[in-house]
Amino acid sequence: MKMKTVFGVLKELKTDETRVALTPDCIAMLTQEGYEVIIEHNAGILSGFSDEQYIQSGAVIAKDNVEVWEKATVIVKVKEPQKSEYQYFQEDQVIFSFMHLAVEEELTKELLNKKVCAIAAESVEGKNGELPLLRPMSEVAGRLSIQLGANYLETVNGGSGVLLGGVPGVQPGKVVIIGGGVVGANAAKVALGMGADVSVLDINSKRLADLDLTFNGALKTHYCNPYTIKEECKKADILVGAVLLPGRKAPKLVSADIVKEMKKGSFIIDVAIDQGGNIETMDRITTLKNPVFEKYGILHSAVPNLPSLTPRTSSFAYSYAILPYIQKIGELGAFMALKESESLRAGVNTFRGEVTNENLAQTFDLEHTEISLLIGFKVA
Repeated sequence: MKMKTVFGVLKELKTDETRVALTPDCIAMLTQEGYEVIIEHNAGILSGFSDEQYIQSGAVIAKDNVEVWEKATVIVKVKEPQKSEYQYFQEDQVIFSFMHLAVEEELTKELLNKKVCAIAAESVEGKNGELPLLRPMSEVAGRLSIQLGANYLETVNGGSGVLLGGVPGVQPGKVVIIGGGVVGANAAKVALGMGADVSVLDINSKRLADLDLTFNGALKTHYCNPYTIKEECKKADILVGAVLLPGRKAPKLVSADIVKEMKKGSFIIDVAIDQGGNIETMDRITTLKNPVFEKYGILHSAVPNLPSLTPRTSSFAYSYAILPYIQKIGELGAFMALKESESLRAGVNTFRGEVTNENLAQTFDLEHTEISLLIGFKVA
């Protein structure tokens, strides 16, 4: 007999995390389909969703996070569990959230020790290798990176005093984006919309051609190598690091020596910081309340949960993206959902005490076990 699925939604504990994993309208769809959802008191309050809205959606309000952890068979979160939550892990419990385990060795070990099924949202794959759950958050982060950068170029915030779009007769600011993926494309969209001079660097020539076509030649494209990185960074008023390798630490692409040659008062934002970051001088994590530090006369921003600046938009985007996967787990149960869904299988990082993500296993020198060997059939 299939074990009853109970979905649990928690109030996020990570510093400055303001998003919620499921919005009231998505929970209403789950409860109307007969699934039980328990949500922690005030879990959605920072995203603008009241307990009353969740009650109307059919959810049960839990008095605290302990109750959610104890009753839920599937925990749905935005960010990875924090140390205070490790004690609540249960064997065969599913935790479905962004994990970024390549920089979370202690959490990885706890998930293995407690034999948790950890589904990392950033590893869930759609067709053609796309990342359907990472995509909406990357879209938000890319757009916000330019908004934040434009703000910090103002002299009252310690910047160089450059207006990103310039004015007639005065050249616009220069935006350099390393990485032409979803973050990079969305950063470019906003930067171009503000009138900036935009360059995108990537090692994928086809991706550069696609961007050139998408933006009708309005941005400059460069093949990414040490020379082009150095030359473009020296011109930048805003530099965006946006290169992510799923399941691995992000590559360091901009050295401290390059940062030292950048224009004083310019702004660097490392959107890949939750995987270790692309910029060598990002030697600390920053927060939404204190997003910037100065080094070598350059403003640095390393906020790992940038979409929390706009939690209402971000929560809706994440909730809509994750809902079909949640529904699949509810319909079939977690074990059978993994059998049926190649996308979900790709997202599993740990299962019954084994590391099922090859990149994660390599990162921590752990043994890798194919998920197919653990769920009883050969993946086609």
